[in-house]
Amino acid sequence: MMAGALLYNVKDAARLQKIRFALFKLGISGRTVAPEELSHPVGYLFGLEGFSPAEEPAAGSFSDEMLVLCGLTGAQLDALLSALRRSRVLIPLKAVVTEDNAAWSSIKLHDELFRAHETSQDLVCRLLLEK
Repeated sequence: MMAGALLYNVKDAARLQKIRFALFKLGISGRTVAPEELSHPVGYLFGLEGFSPAEEPAAGSFSDEMLVLCGLTGAQLDALLSALRRSRVLIPLKAVVTEDNAAWSSIKLHDELFRAHETSQDLVCRLLLEK
């Protein structure tokens, strides 16, 4: 499986360009998630086997920037995070797809990350990839 990234609500063109460049340099494919896709399971958005689109739109939405990663090696993850830091692109809400959260909608993943982030500003909300 190819390493991938989903980008949410990155409206600033310069920031988006910096993120896309960091992903490109590491061979990670990235795409922006459209508002109408927020209901679909994250696993489906990454094209993982066994996930299909949501039949009903999920309630809610969000405007925070969020970055969701899938299939990265530990080295790629570290390199991406330090590249984003160097280019001064801070995205507080970041997650790695796991077996547990792959079935969640983007809205549920955002809400869980937001809660964890609010609970402890110092804690890096990083879910480890179990594969």
